[in-house]
Amino acid sequence: MAPSVPAEAAGKESAVSLPPLFGPAFDADPYPAYDWLRRNAPVTKVPLPGCEAWLITRYADAVTALTHPALAKDPALGSPEWFRAQLGLPLDHRSTLARHMLNADSPDHPRLRRLVSAAFTPRRVASLRARAEELTEGLLAVMAAKDEADLIADLAYPLPIAIICDLLGVPESERATFHHLASVIDSAAASEIDQLAAATDGMERFLADLVAHKRTHPGDDLLTELVRRPDISPDELTSTAFLLLIAGHETTVALIGNGLLALLRHPGQFAALKKDPSTLPDVIDEMLRYDGPVRNATWRFPTEPVVIGGQEMLPGEPILVSLLAANRDPEAFDEPDVFRPGRIDEPHLAFGRGPHYCVGAALAKIEGEVAIGGVICRFPDLELATDDLVWWPSNIMRGLFSLPVRLNK
Repeated sequence: MAPSVPAEAAGKESAVSLPPLFGPAFDADPYPAYDWLRRNAPVTKVPLPGCEAWLITRYADAVTALTHPALAKDPALGSPEWFRAQLGLPLDHRSTLARHMLNADSPDHPRLRRLVSAAFTPRRVASLRARAEELTEGLLAVMAAKDEADLIADLAYPLPIAIICDLLGVPESERATFHHLASVIDSAAASEIDQLAAATDGMERFLADLVAHKRTHPGDDLLTELVRRPDISPDELTSTAFLLLIAGHETTVALIGNGLLALLRHPGQFAALKKDPSTLPDVIDEMLRYDGPVRNATWRFPTEPVVIGGQEMLPGEPILVSLLAANRDPEAFDEPDVFRPGRIDEPHLAFGRGPHYCVGAALAKIEGEVAIGGVICRFPDLELATDDLVWWPSNIMRGLFSLPVRLNK
């Protein structure tokens, strides 16, 4: 079903058949549909699984929406039934795991953000980089014993989940349970509501128990620091831990997978990076723009009538800002469909913009640099084993289920 097209966009091009905005074909290559939307219906209502929402696709409109003071993040300002449907849970299911800063507005959002940001000290970030290098070396050593590998299962998934466990201070004896619950939440399909609800409940209990453990057994970790603060509630603690798990972990898995795929599909850039590894930060930045890990910024809701791109959006109506579409806008980027590291004065929106800019962006870049740099150094003749790739079916994230490669050692 194609989205509605505003009257002012009507014309010859509006008769073009728009590919669905969900499904395997769209997941594999969403960019032609985004291009059509930017040209014909840059701010429009679109049908998505479970709801209808406004979708914003142009860069300038995206910046406006991401920074607009009348667009709130609290899902309570939308429909409660709609909100529970987005979680993929039964309508009578209750969870406290949504009470984190990504779903909060002022004054709760700046309070929670300051607490988490303060815990990302230079010392802790340096420690996490060293830990990422150690973990990556071990994972690549295991891969080296094979002729073929899956860069998602063998590297992109286990690396950030281990880093998150270190960051939160999950005891070694509990990490298998943590990994299992996280893997169900990460991979459950929309049809697996019961499994997802059970895993979400299990994660809620796990994190609540972990918070209680930190009160009596403090450690040198972020969760211990948060437990010591009087200005964060128990529900906010468990929700913040859950946010760090999902947002930090899933985003980094997708960054590593999407980034390596971009390199494998652009052998010239692959060769240039091997020749000059010092360009890796610029390459990572272009990976984030070219095919970033976040499809759409998380939901926003007008608190009053708001006009963006000539369209009026009413209070409570859900809004998605397409970061992938905005990052390929020719009005903002020269040759936007070209993978070209080293762009100057063309800031992408992969981590958002404004007050909700990703608090873990620096850590995600570090993990991406360590993992991708390690792969290139260890396996310089790496090549894609198949073009038959499967992408996550998500309104928010863009990532691969697997990335099979031949190592060619």
